[in-house]
Amino acid sequence: MLKANSFADVVKHLAIMGAIVGVLVIGFFYFYLPSTTNHGESVPVPKITGMLLPDAEAFLEEKNLRFFINDSSYNSDHKPFEILTQDPEPGAQVKEGRKIYISVNMKNPPMIKMPKLIDGSVKNAELILKSYDLKVGKITPVPDLQKNAVLKQFVNGKEVAPGESIAKGSVVDLHVGDGLGNTEFEVPEVIGMPVDEASVLLVGQGLQIGNILYVQGSGEPDGTVLKQRPFAEVGAKIRVGELVDLWVAGTEPVETIE
Repeated sequence: MLKANSFADVVKHLAIMGAIVGVLVIGFFYFYLPSTTNHGESVPVPKITGMLLPDAEAFLEEKNLRFFINDSSYNSDHKPFEILTQDPEPGAQVKEGRKIYISVNMKNPPMIKMPKLIDGSVKNAELILKSYDLKVGKITPVPDLQKNAVLKQFVNGKEVAPGESIAKGSVVDLHVGDGLGNTEFEVPEVIGMPVDEASVLLVGQGLQIGNILYVQGSGEPDGTVLKQRPFAEVGAKIRVGELVDLWVAGTEPVETIE
């Protein structure tokens, strides 16, 4: 180590050391660091959602960007390995080499348990299927007194019980009650009866009263059933829940408000 002979030599040595430190600091922060970190350089993030994974990989490589799959899910409306989401969003400014985090649509759907739709309404079944990422298929009315009630559920033509494993995104067909049932019997004849007694008889046999049309000048006592449809012909059949229209003598009664 050199021995300083005078105060001037000490000052000279300190100045040389300060200059060396200054050169090193300037070189590190203004030349070395920017060259290794691309300081001040940024690129816009391109839109890659909707692209297939192999295409996106080559596309990002051209722009000196990378990707990382941080999630995967299944959606039957998208292609296998299609990119569903990305982070950062398109247009964001990032440094070259930055990772773009993406979620990808799986090739094969996951298996889920079939929900219970039986005995519920069609509307309720549609809501449940949507919440399970399942689709409503063909709705077939079948004879049953439970109108709009789900009676059976099918996937790919096979009846599926609640709790069975099916693929997410499957189409579920439904058999739904038509509110009529399949029990047939002879059409009851109510012609000549008072309309109130006729109504009690028809409803008691599981039928519904349809239109009641009043006819004046028939010569029969008011309230007498003159005609019915369907007709009570020999061999005529009717199903539970069907309507019966009546023609009644007299004028339509006026309701009084108390």
